[in-house]
Amino acid sequence: MFGVLKEFYFDKSKHKIPPAPLPSVKTILHGQDPGKNILVWFGHSSYFMQVAGRTVLVDPVFSGNASPLRFTTKSFKGSDIYTVSDLPDIDYLFLTHDHWDHLDYRTILELKSKVKKVITGFGVAAHLTLWGFNENLIVEMDWNDVFVPEPGFSVTSCPARHFSGRSLKRNKSIWSSFVFSVPGKKIFFGGDSGYDSHFKDIGNQFGPFDLVILENGQYDKNWKYIHMNPEETVQAALDLQAKKLLPVHWGKFSLSVHSWNEPILRIVKEATKRNVTLIHPMIGELVDLDRDQVFSLWWERIG
Repeated sequence: MFGVLKEFYFDKSKHKIPPAPLPSVKTILHGQDPGKNILVWFGHSSYFMQVAGRTVLVDPVFSGNASPLRFTTKSFKGSDIYTVSDLPDIDYLFLTHDHWDHLDYRTILELKSKVKKVITGFGVAAHLTLWGFNENLIVEMDWNDVFVPEPGFSVTSCPARHFSGRSLKRNKSIWSSFVFSVPGKKIFFGGDSGYDSHFKDIGNQFGPFDLVILENGQYDKNWKYIHMNPEETVQAALDLQAKKLLPVHWGKFSLSVHSWNEPILRIVKEATKRNVTLIHPMIGELVDLDRDQVFSLWWERIG
């Protein structure tokens, strides 16, 4: 642990923070055509989807930092263009685990009146009910549980290789990935996970997937079992039998010692090499899930 902390706080050799504000596009989320299947990434692991006429929000963090201390782990300049008021009502809020960069207290408080159903892992509801959420709106799932919220829709909670905890006490709740099946689409929400055989198991059982959303960033040799490096993220997408891959967990917070843009540089190279279709929108850019798009190499504009 001493070595990890020393490396994180004293390694000045890499550009962990972007030298200029990140470019972005602000898509209006209210009033979108319910017949369209779309996605908007908010940076890090937060994203909005509209699929099969339902609105979905995953791991929203809009408070400007990913820490219990507001002056630490601040978001990159240019990455906070959305607030809760920019969101329409949310049919399904997915929370993959309770770490600060995925479960944000201030954002969740603001969301209470907008959310119709929360889907998460066992133990996470304790946080939400403490913060005033109606427990009847929360669905807690163990790995391999199946929840059918309405005809044609299903959620399967799947394993991930990670950990949980918001204080010195760890693993009081579980961390999960989710298979989200809706009419005409099958999507995988990866949450946080190190690489292991569970990706191939999930792919064999549920694949192929129209889209997989996997972590790609905040990795380090010292925690290789709980976070993937970019090359492993591409392999996980192949294991899952993904038609398209959206890499997240980067582009908003510096939680490791690598440069801020290293994850996207490495994954673009590896995905190209292995013929994996990569989606890499700017923050706020509209992704049409029903067609192929060409995205700019927007990170090259910075510095």
